Amino acid sequence: MHTVVFVPVYLLLVTPITTSWWAAGSNVVLDPKQICKKSRKFNDKMDKICNGKTKLLEFISHGVALGESECQYQFRFRKWNCTSARRSMRKVLLRDTRETGFVNAITAAAVTYEITKACTKGDLKNCFCDRKYNKNSKKNKMKGVKLPDGEWKWGGCGDNINYGFRKSKDFMDTRYKKKSDMKTLLKLHNYKAGRLAIKNHMTTECKCHGLSGSCNVKTCWRKMPLFREVGNRLKEHFDGAAKVIAGNDGHSFIPEGETIKSPGEEDLVYSEDTPNYCKLNRTIGSFGTGGRECNPTSQGEEGCDILCCNRGHTTRKETEERSCNCEFVYCCEVQCQTCRSDKNVSTCV
Repeated sequence: MHTVVFVPVYLLLVTPITTSWWAAGSNVVLDPKQICKKSRKFNDKMDKICNGKTKLLEFISHGVALGESECQYQFRFRKWNCTSARRSMRKVLLRDTRETGFVNAITAAAVTYEITKACTKGDLKNCFCDRKYNKNSKKNKMKGVKLPDGEWKWGGCGDNINYGFRKSKDFMDTRYKKKSDMKTLLKLHNYKAGRLAIKNHMTTECKCHGLSGSCNVKTCWRKMPLFREVGNRLKEHFDGAAKVIAGNDGHSFIPEGETIKSPGEEDLVYSEDTPNYCKLNRTIGSFGTGGRECNPTSQGEEGCDILCCNRGHTTRKETEERSCNCEFVYCCEVQCQTCRSDKNVSTCV
């Protein structure tokens, strides 16, 4: 059975904006406005961000929301799925587990990303495109940068990643005056790892110049990777995160085991094992996995055996509706049909 639905064209061009509790309403560590409000004595760096004159706080909030969205995508199949429910997130962030490390890293990365993007677009005062490579390209032997072949020069509007990195650090790191306790050391390390997941993986893009598109000369600039790539990279570091203990000097950490390699700057670190998120446990912020949708044919994280913690699952048939066979109708409407199909849905018991 098909149902005809008329959709105004302008509605197809509008994406609704939802407010995340990470960016508005949390009093843990991730609410930029609360951080400004609760900081009684600003240093100069925080004052410039929190006074609102630079619009930085707006894009920091965008970054926090982006970090939440990416965290939920990366953890969509895990037992703890990065839920935005504050009674879960608050408990999780009180510990120094791998999950906490990832949340801190993806948030720092997202804040860096949004500030850098806003700078490049010209939405921030006193911040401009990155043109530092224009003058002498031969001396720019940057680590990990693959330079283009043939005749080329630096130009265009490169992403000013150094500005985004610095402002993210100013806002997220400078609040921690005591930097020798273990919890702060891990937090600051994972913040930096998140930022480096962007800075150390910038790409070079070029535009050709010449008659008839001959590309005799190219103008090149530096661009950030897609944020999904950043999320994927940090998820890989999460899977290989290093467990550490406090160092003897009281100002550092070392691997828990003597045979474990010391973590690098881009590696994620943690000091507490992940608790059991299989069952409801409000003490650790776990809602359990009961009722979660799973894939009975998969052997991965989304598989019913793993996600349901071997408790079993049930399967039911659902009718799915979707818009289909859409056609533009002059003037200003899109005519669609509603198509229905049945599918099996498995959920954990």
